[in-house]
Amino acid sequence: MMVVKIGGAVGTGFENLVEDLKDMDDLILVHGGSHEMNILSERLDNPPRFVTSPSGHVSRFTDRDTLENLMMAYSGKVNKTMVETMRLNGINALGLTGMDGGLLKGKKKDTIRIVENGKKKVLRGDNTGRVDHVNTGLLRLLADNGYVPVITIPIEATVGGALNADADRAAAAVASAMEADTLVILSNVPGLLRDMNDPDSLIPTIPKNHIEEHMEFAQGRMKKKVLGAREAIDGGVARVILASANVDRPLSRALKGEGTVIS
Repeated sequence: MMVVKIGGAVGTGFENLVEDLKDMDDLILVHGGSHEMNILSERLDNPPRFVTSPSGHVSRFTDRDTLENLMMAYSGKVNKTMVETMRLNGINALGLTGMDGGLLKGKKKDTIRIVENGKKKVLRGDNTGRVDHVNTGLLRLLADNGYVPVITIPIEATVGGALNADADRAAAAVASAMEADTLVILSNVPGLLRDMNDPDSLIPTIPKNHIEEHMEFAQGRMKKKVLGAREAIDGGVARVILASANVDRPLSRALKGEGTVIS
């Protein structure tokens, strides 16, 4: 079993991945949709608000209006466009959100702590959570019957309702719960870089007991990807690969070691 997560940032090309997916068996795909979400939010006059935690993690503040926009962008346009493309290429894709069949569940955070203009603040009204339950029975049922699950957020709150969640960490939760051998996280960068402005500064390998010390090189969205990688490794996944989606046959290249391999 392998789990592949493809990002939703600008410059992340799903079309590069499709040819690879034709040749893969026993696969689960997880995806983001941040770029489309930002476009939709601006069009609906609800510009995105991003907040930074005291530990430096950046996330989208998700009030109810933002959550409804997220459902339109992620589970509407992005998910169904991916499913359409995959099925046109002979892949038996089936699109799901974390809410469908109680696939992904988590506890809603009552408050979040942020740093704004150098000051620590507490925010309420944020509809976010972290996946702590995966309906593995549903995923195995689909996989055993020849479907490729294509999963996105939102997830389901433990006590009702939809929640935003980080897609990288959701993919890590799926990989751990499904006892996957490999989690591949594809994005618009070639892997973890020592210098985010220098693509030649790629860190090719990280032993699992040295993940924490490499967190200092993770900037912006890469922080969540490295955190997700650590959670997957802690959850029993043997190998996590951070690699570029913007090359021909990106999954094949990642599995050959092109990127940052954590194992």
